[in-house]
Amino acid sequence: MDGTSSPARYIDHTLLRADATAAQVVRLCAEAREYGFAAVCVGSSWVARCVRELAGTDVRVCSVAGFPLGTSCTEAKVAEVRCAVEAGADEVDVVAHVGFLLDGDDVAYAGELRRIREVCPRTVLKVIIETWALTNDLKRRAARLVSDSGADFVKTSSGFGPTGATEEDVRLLRSCVGDGVGVKAAGGIRRLAEVERMLRAGASRIGTSASVHIMAEWRTRAGNSNGVRGGA
Repeated sequence: MDGTSSPARYIDHTLLRADATAAQVVRLCAEAREYGFAAVCVGSSWVARCVRELAGTDVRVCSVAGFPLGTSCTEAKVAEVRCAVEAGADEVDVVAHVGFLLDGDDVAYAGELRRIREVCPRTVLKVIIETWALTNDLKRRAARLVSDSGADFVKTSSGFGPTGATEEDVRLLRSCVGDGVGVKAAGGIRRLAEVERMLRAGASRIGTSASVHIMAEWRTRAGNSNGVRGGA
């Protein structure tokens, strides 16, 4: 992304609060249409509504599974992924079981991811590894297991942990997965400058609930660079 191109195509416009209402989900979709975000990201119960609201647009519908802790049993995650896909989700962000990785149980960690991949072979699958809980060595191991599972993205964070995405983690994950797997940075990204730093570090998607504010910043800058006071 250069300094003049819109960041919208990299952004998953996110609403994952427990108190989200139908009216807020409709507004989320309207904002996604207006700005041309890559996707909206919602809980599975809202997928069908988003599919209806975004029909005829290029905005994709993303859901989550095992969110935000990742400790539900594999069959529960599989059922949630299947439910989201049947409702029309184009993408699913699933939280990996961090405890398996911390225990050194790569077999359980990878087995769960492969089972999930089996039920959504044509759906973009992003795996949240919760970088805040991992050493650099464990981040590398998680990235390798995610890549080997056939997932499309490794994602830094759910956004519900004590810290979110960092440039260092994005750079590390990109170095592990190369160009064949996407890197989604999420958690605590609320400003345009932060989006740009994550993209420069190697992120290919950004998850944020501050998308509209970020686009307002970008429009202001773009307007100022064209000599328009305050932007458009």
